[in-house]
Amino acid sequence: MTFLLRGAVSALALSCGIAAMGVAPAHAYTLMDMIRGDRARTQSTIVNPRSSVPSFLQSAPDAPLPKVSSPRYYTYQPDAMRFVDTGKFTDPVVTGAVADASAVTETMPSVQRRFLIEAKVRAPVDVAKALEAYYGDVKNPLVWLTGTDVNDRAKAAMAVLADAASVGLDAADYAVPVPTEDPTNPDPAIRDRALTQFELELSAKVLAYVQDTVRGRIDPNKLSGYHDFKRKDVNLAPVLKLARMSPDTAAYLRSRTPDGPQFVALEDELAKLRAEGASDDRIDIALSGLLRPGDNSSEIPNIVKAIDKRGSAALKGEHAATLAAYTGSTDYSPEIVALVEGFQQEHGLKPDGVIGQATVRAMTGGDSNASKVDKLIVAMEQARWLPADLGSRYVFINQPAYMVYYHNDNKEQLSMRVVVGQPSHQTFFFQDQIETVEFNPFWGVPQSIIINEMLPRLRSDPSYLDRMGYEVTVGGRAVASSSVDWYGSTTNVSVRQPPSDDNALGELKILFPNAHAIYMHDTPSKSFFKRDMRALSHGCVRLAEPRAMAAAVLNTSVDQIGKEIATGKNHALQVPQKIPVYVAYFTAWPNKDGVVQYFDDVYGRDAYVQKAFEATTKARDAQI
Repeated sequence: MTFLLRGAVSALALSCGIAAMGVAPAHAYTLMDMIRGDRARTQSTIVNPRSSVPSFLQSAPDAPLPKVSSPRYYTYQPDAMRFVDTGKFTDPVVTGAVADASAVTETMPSVQRRFLIEAKVRAPVDVAKALEAYYGDVKNPLVWLTGTDVNDRAKAAMAVLADAASVGLDAADYAVPVPTEDPTNPDPAIRDRALTQFELELSAKVLAYVQDTVRGRIDPNKLSGYHDFKRKDVNLAPVLKLARMSPDTAAYLRSRTPDGPQFVALEDELAKLRAEGASDDRIDIALSGLLRPGDNSSEIPNIVKAIDKRGSAALKGEHAATLAAYTGSTDYSPEIVALVEGFQQEHGLKPDGVIGQATVRAMTGGDSNASKVDKLIVAMEQARWLPADLGSRYVFINQPAYMVYYHNDNKEQLSMRVVVGQPSHQTFFFQDQIETVEFNPFWGVPQSIIINEMLPRLRSDPSYLDRMGYEVTVGGRAVASSSVDWYGSTTNVSVRQPPSDDNALGELKILFPNAHAIYMHDTPSKSFFKRDMRALSHGCVRLAEPRAMAAAVLNTSVDQIGKEIATGKNHALQVPQKIPVYVAYFTAWPNKDGVVQYFDDVYGRDAYVQKAFEATTKARDAQI
């Protein structure tokens, strides 16, 4: 490949691109396509040179360039709410009438059932259906009342709901007022009505709590086109019966909260931070740009103080003389540079002595306690979108951390740096299964890159791709780039880069076929892994050590992976067993030791989750 290719194409697209919503991705018809069952498209496209196309059939040369738009973020629309249809609480035997209390004395409390029909309770649709099913069966007794009193079961349930914040939920969403007697009006019917209203309201809140604690308060797919999850189904049908029959109602309700090690670590961290309160002894470092060796800055004393506080005992021991001799100078001297480099090294940062925001974040401890709490609540919500048990063997990509982790036998066995999508080409948030490793891959250029980045050049230089060694097909038929009418439709035009040292995907790619054309792969741009901020790709995930990851998922050795690559041929191997892969986005997440780490919100997604929380609470409080 020539330098021109590196500058004009590879620098733009040294990764797969994401398939834009509603636009089919262009891709190479290789062995991988055969495995996935893809078929070449056969629709017609103009392939004659423009010189041979009659001028009245040619697109206008000055027509505006088309553009493939990225997925967008939405204004969150909360789940639908409706009033419970209490008409379904009537006796199914006596048409349109209320059941005769004497006929059901074993199951009915003294509070007359007819007051349930008068209750007005608004709830999410699934909750309303569960309430109608339970109270519509006359064999089911009330859950939260014994005679004319609120029972201990209700008090236990209300205590759990009041403590919802401890598991990342909002207690206000589940609050139910306990009815009190009106001494000015002794009419027992008034209290009976209030008690049955309470019964139905508490049941609605308990069901909503169970649904929320299992699957989360919000639907991630309503946040943006970058979120892709099948929302969990929560079986609410047995909840009230189990809550009624359980010897410990509170324990039953708490058991519905996720109990995987990651969620428990987030929960424990949340409790710790709330106990500490807002008063954390952060050392602020007011640095907007970069501080380089030899510079002078009034923030040097705070930098030294922060390292003295947050540096390891080993680091401080190694630089004890520097720390002891420091008198508050604002010079970024060689001794302080060495101290900073050691600090960067032990925090996984590039040890170059250049102090930027990533280094400042490590020195200050990052976010304030209040900000950490916000991140934890978002993380606990998002953790509910994933399986409660991630599995004993899986791959976990955390985009804000720019890291990928391979777990096997319930232990983290491999981790490495990754490059993820730029803010303008964001990596999606979803889960899938790793199926295949492809060696010496072709790079099938997505339509988004063809249209947004290559098309302007191709309109002025149609033979550009031919010179650069790319392969072009139209409807599955190989053609010269110069023969394509680049002013016409590119829907059936596929462009691919053959395997080579300069191939955008490097030596291999690891596939988990998905609608977003996202996968893990090698890259010739190794220098990107030295950066602290690594949101630099077109959406796919570039691996710092692709051979190690390929060996892990294929259950083989790195040496064997090298032999597969050494064939120089494009070929693929299926993994022995499909492996779950979580292409995740957590700004707070525990490491392998259970210590929660915090990361910058590179795509600004946490704010959308928080807005969705607010919209959900507002919708639940609203009256129709």
